[in-house]
Amino acid sequence: MTESPQPPVQPDPHTYRRAADYAAAALIHLQDNVLLRQPLRPEHIKPRLLGHWGTCPGITMVYTALNTLVRERGADVLLVTGPGHGAPALHANLWLEGTHEDHDPELARTEAGLRTLARRYCAPDGFPSHLSPTVPGTLHEGGELGYALATAFGAALDAPDRIVACIVGDGEAETGPTAGAWHSTKYLDPVSGGAVLPVLHLNGFKISSPTVFATMSDEELTALFRGYGWDPRIVDVTDDPPADPLGAAVLDAHAAIRRLQQRARTGDEPVRPAWPMIVLRSLKGQGAPAEVQGKPIEGTFHAHQVPLPDVHEDPEQLRALEGWLRSYRPQDLFDREGRPLPDVLAAVPEGAARIGAQPAANGGHLRRPLDLPPLEPHAVDLPRGPGTADASPTRALGGWLAELMRTSAENRDFRIVSPDELASNKLDAVLPVSGRAYVWPAEGYSEDLARDGRVMEMLSEHNCQGWLQGYLLTGRHGLFPTYEAFAAVVDSMVNQYAKWLKASRDVPWRTPVSSLTHLLTSEGWRQEHNGYSHQGPGFINNLLNRKNTVTGVYLPPDANTLLVTMADLLDETGKVNAVVAGKHDAAQWLDLDAARAHCRAGASVWEWASTHGGEEPEVILACAGGIPTVETLAAADLLRRDLPDARIRCVNVVDLCALAPPERHPHGMAEDRFRALFGEDVPVVFDFHGYPSAVHQLLHGRPHPERFHVRGYVEEGTTTTPYDLLTLNGTSRHDLATAALAYTESRSGRSRDLAEHYRRTRDRLRAELRRTGVDPAEITGWRWPV
Repeated sequence: MTESPQPPVQPDPHTYRRAADYAAAALIHLQDNVLLRQPLRPEHIKPRLLGHWGTCPGITMVYTALNTLVRERGADVLLVTGPGHGAPALHANLWLEGTHEDHDPELARTEAGLRTLARRYCAPDGFPSHLSPTVPGTLHEGGELGYALATAFGAALDAPDRIVACIVGDGEAETGPTAGAWHSTKYLDPVSGGAVLPVLHLNGFKISSPTVFATMSDEELTALFRGYGWDPRIVDVTDDPPADPLGAAVLDAHAAIRRLQQRARTGDEPVRPAWPMIVLRSLKGQGAPAEVQGKPIEGTFHAHQVPLPDVHEDPEQLRALEGWLRSYRPQDLFDREGRPLPDVLAAVPEGAARIGAQPAANGGHLRRPLDLPPLEPHAVDLPRGPGTADASPTRALGGWLAELMRTSAENRDFRIVSPDELASNKLDAVLPVSGRAYVWPAEGYSEDLARDGRVMEMLSEHNCQGWLQGYLLTGRHGLFPTYEAFAAVVDSMVNQYAKWLKASRDVPWRTPVSSLTHLLTSEGWRQEHNGYSHQGPGFINNLLNRKNTVTGVYLPPDANTLLVTMADLLDETGKVNAVVAGKHDAAQWLDLDAARAHCRAGASVWEWASTHGGEEPEVILACAGGIPTVETLAAADLLRRDLPDARIRCVNVVDLCALAPPERHPHGMAEDRFRALFGEDVPVVFDFHGYPSAVHQLLHGRPHPERFHVRGYVEEGTTTTPYDLLTLNGTSRHDLATAALAYTESRSGRSRDLAEHYRRTRDRLRAELRRTGVDPAEITGWRWPV
């Protein structure tokens, strides 16, 4: 007689949540006895208690509801967790579903595996207190609050079947970047894109004070988010009802998403699509003791981090901790080997459907190289040599980017994000190919709006950065052009992202994603109508302070070097780059072949501008950046004319990090190449686009760095003409020529006379421009002599 097959175990969200909450609490507190097989003793407690319990139960509630969505609807779900300091909850869920074990057998779903996970959490060389690239299924750390929602939208773009769930903590919701990101639905095409399902988690408190959103009534919250364009659903689980209202709300939201997408994909697109979102009310640290030693814990800010911080020394807190952990009844959740029981695992999706196994969270595996168009049709021709043609570097690049938009149209895997500056920065050639993404109706006159556009313009650098991070981390490509001065708005986001990339390199199962390149235009030296506030090259310094393996800084001096640089960087992976380029028509110096050689070298001697005739130079005029290149060549021209027997070498640097010693930066020139450019002890007058400290920082470790006399922006500015701004900072051609004359000792008398002549000329020109309001023709009309 055969036994009847056992009916499948029905998933119970509450049982699963008990197991996940128990595991999360154990990670924070325990280093041994992780399933409480024995009475809890002080030696079972970690010596350092680190972590944030307060948000963990809410994260598990969301994870459980998403598991239900995956199991019942087969949804393709990616989770972005804004409160990344709730990492114990994510680790607990990943351990229960087995994705931790997939990457590391020592983290098996056994008692030994849980003990190993607990000992690695917040331990040297283990898992950090926040999410990180070492955590499966994640593409956002959440350590610095404010950026989760924009990142989630970037992950949803051009992924029509993907649901990106995004947990937004109520503390995070107070940040400016999050406030702007709620508008991202207006840029999300329901035909070509996926959907973002935000869960605003209201648990009442930040570190020690109430959150703004938690003090708002349901009516106020509903009005606010409807005003943003969302269709909010408010779910209150503060009394932990026996039903699963959050799971039901997620299923309902998913059905609404699919209805909206179906309408749009069959030609009946809503005029103002209102996407569903969830507002989840729970208690801070739900499940923790209500009160210990007269201090309220559950539902208060005392549950934010470690609710019982003195558990090592205080027997009453130790008893409270044991009572709290035993309240989850671990003996009913795990078998004798510590494996989760079937009624726990019944709530978990299987195989590749598990949230921690989401392929898009390791987007390098999905990345396909771009089909980059040839550069030749867009290059600037120099019929009679250097300086014989004028062009706008960014306009030339815009034509090439337009062609790239065409070649990437079928795959839809390349986007440009910008704070409403494409036309200003002369990159608008892309707009006839792919318009500005916008799905809501725009009343009145507007140009180049397109529901399915792959150009995204919004006056929020934070949104642009977040959109692009999410897009790249899920396997696609993009570019972020922005005004140079306001790139600093995302300094902190870039810091976090560069750290993510650096840490990713040490995770063997992560595959590199496309590099994130910022194209810094409208550079400060030409912001004459905006003035001092728009003169800020500090983004370069910020990148140079990041890990050198994941950052690069490039200053192409003309259109052809810009084209070559951009083609290289859009084919690159695993870095954050800054490219500084001009948008105004200016002299062009290198043909395409010479530009390729120059960019490959990182820095070169421009022999055609030098006068040392192969001998050791007396002085080197070096430069990095479009405007410094013009002024350096103009200074060289002055000296060629007025001191023809002076031995001067001209060096241009396009890859700024090539200046560093090779042991300090992977782009650093070998010592013999560095000597070939800059000699052994030859004085160098270096005109730099940004703050001089950046060059000095890179030169540290080179022989005799004191011989480099770096000129650059020294925080002197106003609303004035370009030449006047250069003189204010000591970087005009006359200042550079005067500085070089100090090192032509064999003609000291003549040099002193010339230096005085150049100073008088500079002062005369400054007086003239103050009378006329424009730079004199002597400056604007200068051309390199042919």
